[in-house]
Amino acid sequence: MEERSTVFSSTSPVLYYYSLIIIVILVSASPSSAQLSFGFYSTACPTAEFMVRNTVRSASSQDPTIPGKLLRLVFHDCFVEGCDASVLLQGNGTERSDPANRSLDGFSVIDAAKRVLEFFCPETVSCADIVALAARDAVEFVRNYSTQPPSLRKRFLLHHAIYACVYVSWLSVFNTVNDWPLQTGGPAVRIPTGRRDGRVSSALNVRPNIIDTSFTMDEMTKLFSSKGLSLDDLVILSGAHTIGRAHCSAFSDRFKEDSKGKLTLIDASLDGAYADELTKQCPAQPNPSTTVDNDPETSSLFDNQYYKNLLSLKGLFQSDSVLFRDGRTRELVASFANDQFSFFESWSQSFLKLTSIGAKTGDEGEIRVSCSSVNA
Repeated sequence: MEERSTVFSSTSPVLYYYSLIIIVILVSASPSSAQLSFGFYSTACPTAEFMVRNTVRSASSQDPTIPGKLLRLVFHDCFVEGCDASVLLQGNGTERSDPANRSLDGFSVIDAAKRVLEFFCPETVSCADIVALAARDAVEFVRNYSTQPPSLRKRFLLHHAIYACVYVSWLSVFNTVNDWPLQTGGPAVRIPTGRRDGRVSSALNVRPNIIDTSFTMDEMTKLFSSKGLSLDDLVILSGAHTIGRAHCSAFSDRFKEDSKGKLTLIDASLDGAYADELTKQCPAQPNPSTTVDNDPETSSLFDNQYYKNLLSLKGLFQSDSVLFRDGRTRELVASFANDQFSFFESWSQSFLKLTSIGAKTGDEGEIRVSCSSVNA
């Protein structure tokens, strides 16, 4: 199996950090994210990231699908109203109530992290930061848990629970965060914090601001551009589909049901054998709860297999396949398919940009006590 590198690999570290510094400067120059900073909670809640990290670690050990759910959640949050946790708000007419968001999951993980943080650091850490940090950590944890048997997962959790208890002083626990061993899944990414929670959440804002799986390249480019993201960012962040699962309805438009109730492929950009496998999992009129892996090869790993799939005409969605068909993005897709380290480096920079979209800071918004409702 191909050895995977992290963004902290010794390979070209100067280039990585130079690129990261440029991205941070650009992000800091934006008025909407001027007060985002690394170590934002170092004084008010020094173990904030540690607590989010351990919550994600625990949830991922129990349910290997959690990383994909948390990663999808941050996309749907940041693309609508900016990264302000508006997608978490419950109620009639909220973003969460829109049909496009009803299949979102991972809310329980965010709520669990928030409960711990409210106990130790009340009214300090925003739900928006928890969503961003949880997605960041989920990418890093993908391989660790999905490839371990339950007995080892429980032993791993027990080890770290004891480890955390030994460090009884807050400062000691905080110091361990910086020296925490790197995981063997996706890249470890450092992102700034300081986001505040929004008070507005409207279902009417969802459809105009999220990518539909049937979108053309021009439609996706236009939407990404409106968020301050480039064509390269589109290719890079689409790599999130290397994990996660999708409902049959998300790609059903690539097939047609014949008079006998059998699905036939009508999209020439999809591999025939792969299409046959999909129709076995998703026959005509499937159970609405049925899902398939976004990545048919290494669904439990955050790696560059997604791009290899595109070269093999195994992109699950039309919006995936078009990245290889279009001359504007074909070369970058091929590059990432051949160089996982390059993908990981690029992912780190684009993820930083994603999680800074429209971030509310300073006196904007609030710090919610409960992530599912605005403060009274």
